[in-house]
Amino acid sequence: MTVFAEYSRYYDLLYRDKDYAAESRYVAELIERYAPAAARVMEIGCGTGNHAVELARAGYDMTGVDMSGGMLAAAVARRESEPRDIAGRVRFVKGDARTVRLGEKFDAVISLFHVMSYQLTNDDLAGAFATVREHLEPGGAFIFDCWYGPAVLTQRPAVTVKHFADDVIEVERTATPVMHANRNVVDVNYTVVMTERGTGRRETLEETHSMRYLFAPEVELMLRAAGIELRASHAWMSNADPGVATWAACFIGTALPAGR
Repeated sequence: MTVFAEYSRYYDLLYRDKDYAAESRYVAELIERYAPAAARVMEIGCGTGNHAVELARAGYDMTGVDMSGGMLAAAVARRESEPRDIAGRVRFVKGDARTVRLGEKFDAVISLFHVMSYQLTNDDLAGAFATVREHLEPGGAFIFDCWYGPAVLTQRPAVTVKHFADDVIEVERTATPVMHANRNVVDVNYTVVMTERGTGRRETLEETHSMRYLFAPEVELMLRAAGIELRASHAWMSNADPGVATWAACFIGTALPAGR
């Protein structure tokens, strides 16, 4: 396998400047506010495990779920590099956000890095919310972030180019967005040019990430249909109300008792 085939390596390189520790503190504060007795937390779309490990350091027992075997392999490696007391509080399971069923209940479920925006249809989103409710204790908290519709329509996606590198590869990533206004979806078309240092060998990757932008009324409606009450929404990493300048919003709900 070449370095280019290791998508998790590219993923971690792309987001190496992301402040996972600060984001995890923010999420932990929300968990403490809306589920103060929480001990067990499920993360849907855990990626390479950065948030899960940080929240384990904060004292939570973490179960991370992801549909990518490569991401999970990187997450397991990250966990095994931690001290035994931290590693012992983290496990990872393969599964799809819409269909995974672990047969367990958790005090909180989190889903970060816009995983819910990858649920493009109402059936997809309803399936993901049903997964959340299936795994939440009554009163348990659900915290997720997503692309926020008012800001997407106000600011509009634009072409961006990003350069980054480590000791092995150099990467140039161009993102070209295409909006589908009647579906509330943006196709982000990526062209990624990776150059291996030392040999100069180059490989180009083309991929499309389709992202749904969400609005508060539809989130409230679909959460309620799943048995979850919307409690609050914020601009990501703040306590401010989301608005037309808020590309990323955070929604918090709590699980209703069965039958409500």
